[in-house]
Amino acid sequence: MTPQASTAVEAVHDTKLTAKGRKAIIAGGIGNAVEFVDWAVYTTFSSVFAHHFFPKGDPVAALLATLAIFAVGFLMRPVGAAVMGAYADRHGRKKGLVLTIGLMAAATLVIGLAPTYEMVGLLSPVILVACRVVQGFSAGGEFGSSSAFLVESAASKRRAFAGSWQQVSVGAGVLVASGLGAILTSSLSKEALDSWGWRVAFIFAALLGLVGLWLRSSVAETDSFVKAQERSKTSGEPRRNAVWTMFVQHPKATLRVFGITIAGTLLYYIWISYMPTYAALATGIPLSQALVANFLAIGVFLILLPFAGILSDKIGRKPTMTAFAGGFLLFSWPAFTLMNGNFWMLLLIELIGVIFLLGYSANCAAIMAEQFPAEIRATGIGLPYALAVAVFGGTAPYITTWMTTNGLGGLVWLYCSAAAAIGVSVYLTMKETKGKDLD
Repeated sequence: MTPQASTAVEAVHDTKLTAKGRKAIIAGGIGNAVEFVDWAVYTTFSSVFAHHFFPKGDPVAALLATLAIFAVGFLMRPVGAAVMGAYADRHGRKKGLVLTIGLMAAATLVIGLAPTYEMVGLLSPVILVACRVVQGFSAGGEFGSSSAFLVESAASKRRAFAGSWQQVSVGAGVLVASGLGAILTSSLSKEALDSWGWRVAFIFAALLGLVGLWLRSSVAETDSFVKAQERSKTSGEPRRNAVWTMFVQHPKATLRVFGITIAGTLLYYIWISYMPTYAALATGIPLSQALVANFLAIGVFLILLPFAGILSDKIGRKPTMTAFAGGFLLFSWPAFTLMNGNFWMLLLIELIGVIFLLGYSANCAAIMAEQFPAEIRATGIGLPYALAVAVFGGTAPYITTWMTTNGLGGLVWLYCSAAAAIGVSVYLTMKETKGKDLD
């Protein structure tokens, strides 16, 4: 083979997704979507089933207690990221992903079948707490394992494209849960929904988990992990715990992933998750209209994500990530200033925001994977990401609500701009990793 022909073959290998890579995207994406259907169905139906797990008499207190249990699951995500990340780094991405979806589906099924407070007393909320802890643990382990799996399965010049499907599948899972909620609430009477309809949602979500489990069981392990295992056997040195190795041997990369996540998770939660509630509180627009605008913007966001991944694979991580943060740095003030209760203005603000968010969401899986060697990659992605999400993403709705209800709503744009400024500083000072050898 001539040098020119060899170069051409290598170029195709670097850019073309193999059948194995396509199967990995399908299995990883659908499995991840199912995982987040199971995760999101809890919040979708929390107001319906809350009173079944607590003493009768105060439905508001029951709902708040149910949401507090949701928060417990959220706090378990860093624990899951540490434990399941280390498991995936030691035993394989495939085994880690099979375990996370198995745990999530099992916990979701138990919630759907759980006895009420009237039947078993205090055991009922205990079961609910235990299931939500397992769900939070599973969700925490999912991001690192699925991101490592998708990125490692891709051709070297298609990593952001492959990794973008992690975020597509998360959004798709949330939309499926919302759609399930819309179908059941519109087709069942209030009495039927309260009695057994909400259980159907959990059982259906758990059965979807079996589909994800089957898909993940059928894929091959990534070459990067197999090579890491071979290096470990050849060296003869015992492998240290991945969490210890991450903090001690790769502290800069760990801090970098944490820093990369700050702006992304805070602005994502505000624009994707909380904007309808904020707009309704701050401008008086009917919540139903705000939700429609949000739904349309999310749909556009999910469609464009893979194309943003392709753009990152062509021009690099730094310019696309910096465009995301710089865009919000400039856009936050006009976005919150121009919001006036008009549906079309809100939709425009949402659309501009999600277009900027593409620069983060299309990149995050790939750029985090490119920070660490294969031996600790799932842990290196998952743990600092989960910690940043817990600190900055999980608190964003509370802080913006507190500001709005305490006369500081006019400064929410400054909160977003501060996060964007942190993002700009992190993205401009990090090394470009496009094309980096993962092995």
